[in-house]
Amino acid sequence: MSEPDDLLIEIEALQQKLQQARDSITRQFIGQERVVDLALSTLLCGGHGLLIGLPGLGKTLLVETLATVMGLDGNRIQFTPDLMPADILGSEVLDTDADGHRSFRFVPGPVFCQLLMADEINRASPRTQSALLQAMQEHTVTVAGEDRPLGAPFHVLATQNPIEQEGTYPLPEAQLDRFLLKIDVKYPTRDTERDILLATTGTVDSKAAQVFTGEELIAAQTLLRRMPVGESVMELILDLVRAFRPDEPGISDQVAQTVAWGPGPRAAQALMLAVRARALLQGHLVPSAEDVIDMAQPVLSHRMALNFAARARGDSLTDLIADTATELTRTKAAA
Repeated sequence: MSEPDDLLIEIEALQQKLQQARDSITRQFIGQERVVDLALSTLLCGGHGLLIGLPGLGKTLLVETLATVMGLDGNRIQFTPDLMPADILGSEVLDTDADGHRSFRFVPGPVFCQLLMADEINRASPRTQSALLQAMQEHTVTVAGEDRPLGAPFHVLATQNPIEQEGTYPLPEAQLDRFLLKIDVKYPTRDTERDILLATTGTVDSKAAQVFTGEELIAAQTLLRRMPVGESVMELILDLVRAFRPDEPGISDQVAQTVAWGPGPRAAQALMLAVRARALLQGHLVPSAEDVIDMAQPVLSHRMALNFAARARGDSLTDLIADTATELTRTKAAA
């Protein structure tokens, strides 16, 4: 059997397994299919996700359910203003043995896991937030001058409350850029909320079942990177990312007058992976322009910012990204 045939069989098998994972997650995390797909995409791409939503919308439940379904060792950190870097990374303690000899022993912190939930990450000080930077980028931490590798796979799913900003520390741009996707968790529809009421206020709770193991998730991440991407899709990704850089030649007047700073190369890398993940979850064998448009918002919205004049006018990044992506696709289709 040829290599393309083997790849096709592997992709179809993974798609079936992903559908099982979806079904298992939605038994406990009811509705919110978009949020579930974006969270699964984050794990499939080997990245980290930033969940933005009001209290009580199930962000914590989603992360806990993902850990169960994907077979990952999960930990949770509640970020607070008094949290210190050592509370995340771990520290060395002085031990004394039976003979009176003293030596230092490293006590690992909660970051040593496969799926870390950083709850209300913007409540901790910048010093503590930055303790996650090396872990997120290099999957290792340095304590007492020694590099210590983290679990494999390793993912961070952080949560933020978008309305309660008093006493919080906004994440720096460098750390925001480490999050593959920004996932907006919105209010459920009326029908979904009705299903939630029926499922959670009775005597029987639905439980999620494990579908993946950590090793199988790593294999899925490798397979995703083997998926072919057409030249037209790759060019659309490049055009889209570069279209939001204010100093780029030939950009639209709207972007030039609205955007303070645009996405860097990491955004293009993230979008390249994210469109493959969406194609997998949609049951397709290769990504399309539709995948690029759909994933533009969660990939780009936290990697760019409006200038002061645009914020004063009440302009929206969401509308700008949607309009630019649609216009680019229309222009390419007409060419």
